[in-house]
Amino acid sequence: MGTRHSSLEKKRVVITGGASGIGLATAQRFVEEGSVVAILDINEESIEKSITENPGIAKGYVVDVSNPENVNEVFQTIKEELGGVDVFIANAGISVRSKFLDITHEQWNKVLNINLNGVFYTSQAAAKIMDEQGKGVILMTASTNGVTGHPFYADYNASKAGVNLLARTMALELAPNIRVNTICPGYVLTPMQLAEYTPEMLEVVNEGIPLKRHADPKEIGALYAFLASDDSAYITGQTIAIDGGELA
Repeated sequence: MGTRHSSLEKKRVVITGGASGIGLATAQRFVEEGSVVAILDINEESIEKSITENPGIAKGYVVDVSNPENVNEVFQTIKEELGGVDVFIANAGISVRSKFLDITHEQWNKVLNINLNGVFYTSQAAAKIMDEQGKGVILMTASTNGVTGHPFYADYNASKAGVNLLARTMALELAPNIRVNTICPGYVLTPMQLAEYTPEMLEVVNEGIPLKRHADPKEIGALYAFLASDDSAYITGQTIAIDGGELA
């Protein structure tokens, strides 16, 4: 499609959860923009498959975002191999549909460790590199579930609300050189969504969305490209919903 945001050409872009769903669609968009893209994921096979199918992706790294030592090692390698990080997208996350009364300690800890601790560890590692560079952009995948209550996702919702406030606080502390924003997707047609919802459930959800459909992951990637580019140079500390009008 060619470059749409010239400021993204040759920018070093690192994306967690980059081997599927929103992360992969976002990686593909930055490849189109001419960026040098590295994807991070816990699943080595998914990384290899994604890079084979998308040869424009420059690098893939296996990482467990919930393990701070592993995160710091991987970011040290990224710094050596890419020479720095211009755009970091903390996107790795999991969700498990459970009633509040049924959530086990193990499940709570797992969801929070990946969705909130993982965002903290990876964003801090990226921010340290950007701080040395004197510039950078950090973006995070939160959720409309981090803004308003949704049944059956208490752990997920708490983690995403945490991400929104973590980002706002980082934006204040890291300004003026590093911009930090979160994107809050509503319903997106990802493999994770298709695994949790039957076609009938999807139809019911679509009825409740003003635009009557789920987002395409590419639409989330397009918003990430805009927020990473110089076109949004004055946007920081924001929680931006992309939800087909649902929150309205």
